[in-house]
This record gives sequence, structure tokens and C-alpha cells, in this order.
Amino acid sequence: MANSTDLQKKASLFASLHHGRRILILANAWDAASARIFEVAGCPALATTSAGVAFSLGRRDGQQLSRDEMLQVVHRIAGAVSIPVTADMEAGYGDTPEAVAETVRAVMGAGAVGMNLEDAGPGKSVLADIALQVEKIKAVREAATSAGVAFVLNARTDVILRAVGEPASRLEHAIRRANAYRDAGAGCVFVPGVTDRETIATLAREIQGPLNILAMAGTPPAAELEKLGVARISVGSGPMRATMALTRRIARELLDSGTYTAITESAIPGAEMNQLFRAAGEKK
Repeated sequence: MANSTDLQKKASLFASLHHGRRILILANAWDAASARIFEVAGCPALATTSAGVAFSLGRRDGQQLSRDEMLQVVHRIAGAVSIPVTADMEAGYGDTPEAVAETVRAVMGAGAVGMNLEDAGPGKSVLADIALQVEKIKAVREAATSAGVAFVLNARTDVILRAVGEPASRLEHAIRRANAYRDAGAGCVFVPGVTDRETIATLAREIQGPLNILAMAGTPPAAELEKLGVARISVGSGPMRATMALTRRIARELLDSGTYTAITESAIPGAEMNQLFRAAGEKK
């Protein structure tokens, strides 16, 4: 495991950020460079993005990487920054509570102090049985407690994102799952796919614990989410995909006009990038 004292301090700090007066804004990194950019910008903590990591390694989203492949990237990201990191570990890389407990121990070993856990596997339109998901969450909590780490499990339910069941029942279903996950020991619950203020306000009011909302097209600004009662906002693979959009624009300009404006207007100087990582190395 990573240095236990450092891990415990970061975990306690990260947990406290979910209960502060201000909303926790989490940028999602996909490699060490993006992690350092976010840290230097002033982010108090970071999340990883499983989709962004997969894309950067030439793979599709949806648990197409092995647990070890994902953990290697988590380890690089956590090692590049001094702020707390929470890892997006998709559905936990295992169908049993024991397998998910093994994952959380490996996540802590990689230097992360939190983890996302989805209740739907890759390509599944039917969510995991609530009772089984509750047992997985309990296993995560027990593994973290045994390690003496205030590990923050962000329990995600995809009821709304994957449009599971009849439309009229989805909100109640999401709330029921979220509260069951919270009762089982989740430090935060994540309901992606919602953007309208009324639904977000209902989720924040009815879920008995910190709520994480995914920023996407149509999502209210962070200040409004804070007023609605949201504790945490994350951006998923959005920054990585936006970076890829710039890369595509660079490619088109190079091939179509043979000019370099998209590079020269946006590039961070090499010396500044070197300084980012020189500073990171000096912290160790």
C-alpha cells in the first residue's frame, strides 16, 4: 500500500470536502499530465475518468481495460500530484463482494483515497440486484476500515442514465437505490444523466447523503447546483474528449491549410510543462 500516514491524511481531507460549505468540484484526469494541470489550476482533489483512460490507451469505454491496466494509470496519476485522488473503477472488476474488496485494496495501494462503483456492468441494461450491490458496498467499507483509511466510496446508480424501467418510476427507483447504497456505507452517491433543476433538487432532498452530479450539456452551473443541495460535481471524460477535439482541429488545419494556428495559440510552452513535473518530483 502507498504510505499509510499520507493516505490516511488525504482520505480524511477528501471525506471532509464532501461536507464543506462549498460544493466540491472534481476535474477528471486521464493521465499524469492532465492531473498536474488540474492540480496547478487549484483543484482541491481529483477524480480519474475510466472512459478517458480507456480512450487514451486505444480502447473503448465500458470496462474494456483490466483492473491492473486501470490501476497502473491510477498509480501514475496519484503519484504525480499531492492532492487526494479518487479512482473511477467502473463496476469494480468483479461480480462478488470479495472481488470488489480486492479492488478497493488495490486502489488504496495505488495511492487513491476514493472510488466510483457502478451498479451496471458494460453493455447491461438491467442493473445489478440491489441486495448484491449493497453487499459489495459493505465489502468496500470493511476493507477500508480494516486498512484504517476514511475511504470515500462514490456509489453510482445508472437508473436514469441508462433509462432503466418505466419513465415515471425512474426517479423513485434511483432514490431508493441511492439510499440503500448510502445505508450500506457509501460516502457519496452518484446519479449521472440528470440535468433539470427540479429533478436535481428532488434527488438532493430525498437522498440521505452527499450527492454527486455529472456535468454535461444542460447541467446548471456549479453555483446553482450548490444552492440546490448538490455536494459534488464531476465532469467525467468531458475534458479528455474536449482535448481530443482540439487535437482533431490541429490535424485538420495541418492537412487542409498547412498552418499551425491551433497549436501556437493553445500550446503550453515546453519549459512550463517541464516545470510542472520537476515540481511534482520535488514533492516526493
